[in-house]
Amino acid sequence: MTPDEQSIRNLVLEWRRATVAGDVEAVLGLMAEDVVFLVAGQPPIEGRNAFEKGLRSLLSTHSVESTSTVQEVQVSGGLATCWVLLTVHVAPLSGGTPVVRSGSALSILRKQANGAWLVVRDANLLAVAS
Repeated sequence: MTPDEQSIRNLVLEWRRATVAGDVEAVLGLMAEDVVFLVAGQPPIEGRNAFEKGLRSLLSTHSVESTSTVQEVQVSGGLATCWVLLTVHVAPLSGGTPVVRSGSALSILRKQANGAWLVVRDANLLAVAS
């Protein structure tokens, strides 16, 4: 495994850890300012500020737990793709049944001048688990 591939795998782990911990600033630090998130049935989430607004709103009323398994990382110069199998449990803080979604997510990452990788595009193909 190359150092770039390991860095991207580490980013996936850090994203999960920071989300579970409610560390919004850490999550935001893993994405480019011009990031775009694609979610089936929803309009694109364009920009880090829009993502931040949604994440802060979600975490004010819900807890998030997840598991992920990286299926593939491909690096080509300053761009990379990362395919992850993901299961996310979103539970109301007030109690109740969590919503469980699972499926694939495909991210495009761009290498920064300092060597760090940031998510620039993400296609989330999660569906409610049966």
